[in-house]
Amino acid sequence: MKILMTGAAGALARRLRPHFASLGWEQMLLDRAGTDDPAILAADLAQWGSWTDAFSGADVVVHLAGDPRPSATWASVQANNIDATLNVYGAAVRAGVKRVVFASSNWVLAGHRFETAPLEAATEPYPVNAYGAAKLFAERLGRAWADIHGISTIALRIGYCQRDHANQPGTHMGWGLWGQRMWLSDSDLCQGFEKSVLAPASLRFGVFNLVSDNEGMRWRLDDARDAMGYVPSDHYLPQETPAMAEETEAALCSRRMIEAAETLVIRRRW
Repeated sequence: MKILMTGAAGALARRLRPHFASLGWEQMLLDRAGTDDPAILAADLAQWGSWTDAFSGADVVVHLAGDPRPSATWASVQANNIDATLNVYGAAVRAGVKRVVFASSNWVLAGHRFETAPLEAATEPYPVNAYGAAKLFAERLGRAWADIHGISTIALRIGYCQRDHANQPGTHMGWGLWGQRMWLSDSDLCQGFEKSVLAPASLRFGVFNLVSDNEGMRWRLDDARDAMGYVPSDHYLPQETPAMAEETEAALCSRRMIEAAETLVIRRRW
């Protein structure tokens, strides 16, 4: 198995690379950032160039690259999350790659935070920032290219996988119970990507939640289980402090004010 991985110097890649190596998979690594790792090829994916030659012979592309900040500007998202993804899919199709596994995000559904219904692929998208909107665009691009070019696409809506704290869950996590309930352990992250790479060729397109089995979580996992055998091994019982409860209530009030303003300004007076 030959894997081409973008964003190979990032936080997710640092977890996935040793796991893939333990499976005996060959890895071609691309990243825009300067790095001392000689295994990584420097590539600005937002600009079509010679880096596309690296896709030759790859069985699967694991596309992790992009500006990961929820506060990312539209300018950065346009270049690093939209243009880059368009180019990655173009290079994959040209090289005859069989599948793209795309790192999507829970931010596609972030606007549903204060509701109670289960969250699944069919849930109406509700991104609240440029980052989430770009992830939604990339999911739909994958669907279109699966239909048009026949390239299998699996989009994983990744939960809360921390860069620090050794990715251990706790009350230090942001966004109150919402954040803790979508914690994703390193082990489950690796399992989800491994299962996506090895999923049957008949799986032409799919969007799946990727979180651990946390108490009270709303993210449906049965689709991922049925389609590719993903069953999380880790579990966490979220805890809420009084300060967290106050912060959540303030966030709810802010969300309601923003939605009211959007209705007034955009739908009626813009």
